[in-house]
Amino acid sequence: MTKHDAAPLIEIKDLERRFDVSKSPLSRFFNRGQKQYLKAVDGVSLEIPKGETLSIVGESGCGKSTMAKLVVGLDFPTAGSISFEEHDLSKPEDFTKFRSRWQMIFQDPYASLNPRWRVRDIIAEPMREFHPGVSRVEVDDVVGDLLTKVGLSPKDAEKFPHEFSGGQRQRISIARALSSEPEFLVCDEPTSALDVSVQAQILNLMKELQERLGLTYLFISHDLAVVHHISTKIGVMYLGRICEVADADDLFRAPRHPYTRMLLETIPKMDTEVVERVPVSGEVPNPINAPSGCTFHPRCPFATDRCKQEAPALRDTGGAKVACHAVEEDRLPPADRTRKPHGKGVQNA
Repeated sequence: MTKHDAAPLIEIKDLERRFDVSKSPLSRFFNRGQKQYLKAVDGVSLEIPKGETLSIVGESGCGKSTMAKLVVGLDFPTAGSISFEEHDLSKPEDFTKFRSRWQMIFQDPYASLNPRWRVRDIIAEPMREFHPGVSRVEVDDVVGDLLTKVGLSPKDAEKFPHEFSGGQRQRISIARALSSEPEFLVCDEPTSALDVSVQAQILNLMKELQERLGLTYLFISHDLAVVHHISTKIGVMYLGRICEVADADDLFRAPRHPYTRMLLETIPKMDTEVVERVPVSGEVPNPINAPSGCTFHPRCPFATDRCKQEAPALRDTGGAKVACHAVEEDRLPPADRTRKPHGKGVQNA
């Protein structure tokens, strides 16, 4: 069995999360208003095989972070299901059985670490939670080993978070996530608060740890150049829906969905004398009153009446999955992505 044929560790089916954003009952009564719901996640289906990295990318407000919270159990779906090794996790009590087997790395290393705790206690917290009888000697041994694995010194266990840089704090966050010996990590924009050079170091560390420990990642980001370096597959998300899923290299070489193409055009091409950057046109519509049909049609240069009326299904298209009528009807020009993006170079930083 090849890596791509492996059974999924995580399986997401028709996942939805709606938030009630209605005005108060009294206000609705006097203004004859109706209840309003925001669909942050709208019918998402994905699979993450063991040992691989699925990245979810998209503009701010597309539902990426909400989906991360759903998968890790910080929030629960309105509809649909999440399975871990074929065990359904749709209810809070279901998560408890497997809770030690996944962890989350948060976006801001300055906010996610308790400033009053020493690094030893921060890293050891998950271990003490899942193994209440662990001794102080065992804690010190594990903490020292984890600090070494993430490129810090065991002596750093006695320090406080304010004594470290942003990149070092994120290394501490990674060590904390690994202390319960998880198999699955949800990474919610773990490098977005860091400088570019530090981003490269953290991404290289995460890839190294994945290979050494056999970890599986769900990686959330708005930066396609970053996810190209770390991902096995990439899912592109727009207004709560997945519009394209493909192998990372395939998506960069031959993007299919118009939205994916627009996102890729924002990445600078450093191998040409003149770098032309084409910004994504328009703005993301109000998700409370999302457009009918394909929600991307107001911004899409290839939209037709069918796009305005009928929501496209996510269909297999030449090794990828794409939700686009224009792709289905074969009326898009070929994408010119013969050069690798500059972001691919982070592996050599």
